[in-house]
This record gives sequence, C-alpha cells and structure tokens, in this order.
Amino acid sequence: MYQAFQPLTPECTASPDTDEDSRGFGGGGEGEVTALEVQEEKSKTKPNGKKPPAEEKKQYLELEYTKIRVVDFDLKELVVLPREIDLNEWLASNTTTFFNLINLQYSTISEFCTGDTCQAMTACNTIYYWYDERGKKTKCTAPQYVDFVMSLCQKLVTDEEIFPTKYGKEFPNSFESLVKKICRYLFHVLAHLYWAHFKETVALDLQGHLNTLYAHFIVFVREFNLVDPKETCIMDDLSEILCNPAPPPAPAPAPSTPASAPSPSSQNHVTER
Repeated sequence: MYQAFQPLTPECTASPDTDEDSRGFGGGGEGEVTALEVQEEKSKTKPNGKKPPAEEKKQYLELEYTKIRVVDFDLKELVVLPREIDLNEWLASNTTTFFNLINLQYSTISEFCTGDTCQAMTACNTIYYWYDERGKKTKCTAPQYVDFVMSLCQKLVTDEEIFPTKYGKEFPNSFESLVKKICRYLFHVLAHLYWAHFKETVALDLQGHLNTLYAHFIVFVREFNLVDPKETCIMDDLSEILCNPAPPPAPAPAPSTPASAPSPSSQNHVTER
C-alpha cells in the first residue's frame, strides 16, 4: 500500500569525513560518491537537417493508466505546511520519506534496468550525465546513475549534521539547497521510471502506486519551489494530468419517462482536461 506520508527518524550512519559508500539499494555502481560532484547535462537529439521521426507514443499518458491512483483526494492537503510544524522539520520528514518511497518503487523494476537495456540515463529527449571533481563528463548507464543518486541521498538524509533528529539540533545553512539537490535527482529517477520502465510497472500492476507517488512528489516540490520548472518541464504533460484529483466516476443516467423528453440538466457531462 502506498504510504502518503510517514515521518522518519533516521539514524546517523555517515558523516562528511567518511569515505565509506552507503548504498540506497542493492546497486552495483563502482566508485565513491564522495569523489563525485553530481551534476547533469541535458542532451537533446537534433535531426541534422533531416525530418525528425514521429514522437514515440507515451503509454503512461493514456487514460486507462492515468486514471489509476491509490488515493483520489487533493494531494495539496498533504503537502501544505502545518501551522505548528517548523519548515525545515517538514522538509526533512517529507524529503526522507520521498527518498525511501522512490527507492522502493525503483527496486520493483531494478532487474529490468540494466547496462544493456538502459545504456544511458534517459527521460524523454534528455540524457543525464555525471561530472567528476575535475569536470570530466561521464555518460553512465541508468542503473549506475540511479545507484549514485540513491547512495548520495542516503548519505545526506542519514547525516545527523544535515538532517538532525535530536532535539535542539539546528539545521545547517545549506539545508534547503541540499534538499533541492536531492529532489532534483529523485525527479530524474521518477522520469526514467515512466520513460523506460512503465511497461514493466504495468505488468506488475504498480502503475497506481507510481502515479500517486509521482503526483504527490510534484505537488510537494511545487509547493516549496524545490525543483526548477525548467527541470521538470519534460514531464509537464503527465504532471498536469496527475496533479489534479482523479475525476469522479460518471453518474448513472436518470431514468426517463416516455411522456417527457430529457431535460438539459439530465444529460451526462464530460469533463475534458
């Protein structure tokens, strides 16, 4: 069952001085996260003067899939800052929860995301690259990229100096920028799930969980301006569909009498989005 929100109290398992690598899932990426400055570059395919091929049909936009959610209420109610909660506490709890849920969602299809099937970290017409500390660009396979994302995120959310869990411990000045970094990378993982592994998700009957998780995440990052809209625009078509409450089922037509014609008020109305 999808857990809409569950505050966590992670234990400290890493510190800024630790060279040991923490894995968010049982991935196989080599190298230390601490040796990488994690960045990305968008690479759009150009037709080089030739007519571009027809855009690939996006299965995840079909109504039979977008209508499947595990909750049917306005998700904005879940993300609005409660009056009695500190902003940083709220960001920390939600960010940690999203990391765990997205990590779990990816793990359901990780056996299909391999160096052979996903030779690059792609989403729509975008390829994400890594840069090392010397600025050298590296094109990673998708599982390598996700491994680095999850490892970095786990290292941050379990660092007591960054995500404090003890009473009276202050959040660092860099906390908001680190939350934005985590959310940006988690968005890349979600986008890749839809673009490269939606068929497997449907085969596992998990599209309702993925849809709800994605919508909840997008509503959250929009509420607190955590991800640049230029970053998420590649999935705007899906976001606009999923970030609205699921449409209610059409009402059953009222029984008509032979003696009277149906009035305009008794007609079924179709809501277009």
